[in-house]
Amino acid sequence: MRTLVLASTSPYRLQLMRQLELNFHVAAPLYKEKMDASVSAELLVKHQALQKAKSIATKYDDALIVGSDQVFVDARHRVLGKPGTAEKAIEQLMEMQGRKHTFYTGLAIYDSASGDSLMEFDTFTISMRKLTEEQIKHYVTKENPVDCAGSFKIEGLGIALMDQMAGNDYTSLIGMPLILLVNMLSRFDVEVL
Repeated sequence: MRTLVLASTSPYRLQLMRQLELNFHVAAPLYKEKMDASVSAELLVKHQALQKAKSIATKYDDALIVGSDQVFVDARHRVLGKPGTAEKAIEQLMEMQGRKHTFYTGLAIYDSASGDSLMEFDTFTISMRKLTEEQIKHYVTKENPVDCAGSFKIEGLGIALMDQMAGNDYTSLIGMPLILLVNMLSRFDVEVL
């Protein structure tokens, strides 16, 4: 099997990749994410996922490099990324409650030998419950979701914030859509099973 590389420092994506029981390397992407509100969420996450994968291609001359990126679009149609601080996470969650929001997760595979690439994206929609500011502050203090788009960790206590969730693949909400990844890998003749 070809060398497989995950271009990510995300512990969430690392855990998801391990779920597929494939042998792979992990490398920090050299590309820095750029939020551009003038670009659609679909194009933004696909572009950034590919740039992350391509940014480490010189380190691997014959590898399939996987990149992923995620943003969420709030009810006001603003494209938002990670909050970065607890204060911003609280502010985001206060604005999000009682509304419907969509997460866009881009996925790219770059073949460093041929230069071929595939890019796709998946969406997942959530609706947050109405909560008190005290509940939101308690959540942020407990899980510290400052490194997560949307300011919550659905695989943890963040599930308690939700009223409804809808999508094809819940792993896209965590940061990397595994169903899509399995299908994309098969196009490079990598079969998970």
